[in-house]
Amino acid sequence: MSLRCRTTVCSIVAQCLVSQYEDAYIGPEQEFLVQHLDPHTDHLFRVCARGEGRTEWSPWSVPQTGYTTLAPHEWCPGSEGYILSSRRNIAMRSDSSPSKAGVLYSNAPTYFCGQTLTFKISATGQVDKQDSIGLCVGCEGEAESLQRDQAVCISTNGAVFVNGKEMTNQLPSVTLGSAVTFDMEVVNLLPVSNNNNLSDGGNFKLRVTIGSGNREVVFDWLLDQGVDCLFFGCSLAHPGWKVLVF
Repeated sequence: MSLRCRTTVCSIVAQCLVSQYEDAYIGPEQEFLVQHLDPHTDHLFRVCARGEGRTEWSPWSVPQTGYTTLAPHEWCPGSEGYILSSRRNIAMRSDSSPSKAGVLYSNAPTYFCGQTLTFKISATGQVDKQDSIGLCVGCEGEAESLQRDQAVCISTNGAVFVNGKEMTNQLPSVTLGSAVTFDMEVVNLLPVSNNNNLSDGGNFKLRVTIGSGNREVVFDWLLDQGVDCLFFGCSLAHPGWKVLVF
């Protein structure tokens, strides 16, 4: 959920009450996104502030209740070759399936345009040219990689693929500690339908920004039918990789 603080001070602390208050944000921004919240659950938030040149913080604000209806980003359990954390937001490529394990998809299409989806690499393995991390319209169970139609992805060597075709622009290689981000917005080429129903089909595109390291690429992803939510996924040929999604 998004928190907004209307103030001119230079430093803000926001806390969220779970079993006890925990810091949710510390910094100068007056609006920020709180992630990793359980959906349909009330959370209490409070903030305090400190003006420029001041050393003392203000008293805490009156607590405000907030909640989110967005489902958390989770990997799909039971996929061969991958081990998931208890919250299903971390996937590790295991050595139980030494051959290519195919694509590990999200448990549901939980990415909506306008959000930022981040993949954090907390462990690495051997690089393979078919490795991929990205977003797709649907799940293809037999696919070995997201380097296919109806998907956009980045390979661990930094190559960017759109509908299975490699772009000329390339991002830095994915290494330990890398954070790969995906941002999308809808840009219609033609009206999807007379009533603007996305499921009716038509020509429209998504403007995609993929960031990695200190670089990013921006391109238009043309689709033959409308979508309002997407699956995320990864395919990692060799064991040792660990990917956190949020």
